[in-house]
Amino acid sequence: MAKSLPPLGWLRSFEAAARHLSFTAAADELGLTQSAVSQQVKSLETRLGVPLFLRRARGLDLTDAGRRLLPNVQVPLLALETAMVGMDREQPADLLTIATSVSVAHWVIAPLLPRFRCRHPNLKVRLLSAIWPDDYHTLRADIEIRFGSAQQVGVNAKAILPDRLIAVKSPTVVGRPQELPLIEAVGTSSGWRSWAKAVEPVPDPSLHTDTYGMALHLAALGNGVALVNEWLAGHALRQGLVELAHPASIPAHEAYHLSVASKKPEAAELCAWLVSENDGVVG
Repeated sequence: MAKSLPPLGWLRSFEAAARHLSFTAAADELGLTQSAVSQQVKSLETRLGVPLFLRRARGLDLTDAGRRLLPNVQVPLLALETAMVGMDREQPADLLTIATSVSVAHWVIAPLLPRFRCRHPNLKVRLLSAIWPDDYHTLRADIEIRFGSAQQVGVNAKAILPDRLIAVKSPTVVGRPQELPLIEAVGTSSGWRSWAKAVEPVPDPSLHTDTYGMALHLAALGNGVALVNEWLAGHALRQGLVELAHPASIPAHEAYHLSVASKKPEAAELCAWLVSENDGVVG
């Protein structure tokens, strides 16, 4: 079986850093933070098993492996840019494109759409699924809702509040978190272990998933208690699909971030709804 290619974003960050011999200059060019570029390059080095840069106080130098790799990355990237010339057209004025995760589309945007479309009956809405930072580079969207730390999501994205983690369960399930099965969204820095340190001891999670949206869905169906982003859970709480399993909340290192790349008034209106609709539920 052929070995899979590294993410395009890693290669773009390496190529830009190699041209500038600077993570900071590469970040400015790519619209990312310096730490995001550095992290992507480090991930590429780990994937390849060789260092690509010598990191010095005055800047970067390419290693022998980096010098060998650079032309092999630059040529296909340039070919891709050339192929896109003339293909990048303006979005229709009556189309609003939203790029986000399936979790946000399911739990936040879909409940808002009926009222929003009543106000704009002639507006077409397109939802694009996006998870990784590279997905947003390849999608042309009026509104982007990204998930991650402030360093991961880019310099033009603002955190959506409330961004704390809350414990939720189905109203049909009786008990406190330490008495019930726990649902863990893996891949985040804060979870039930953080809850145990800050609030109260709890057993190890017995259900694991890779998104807050799926954790929330599992909790709503009575599978246990999920620790999820408060903003994401707003609609489910208001509709009684879930309820708080504990009044406490804990900080989260990752959150949802909003980025608007459009001057369409409908984009600004929807963003205002997204920010204000799911107000905090924890005092």
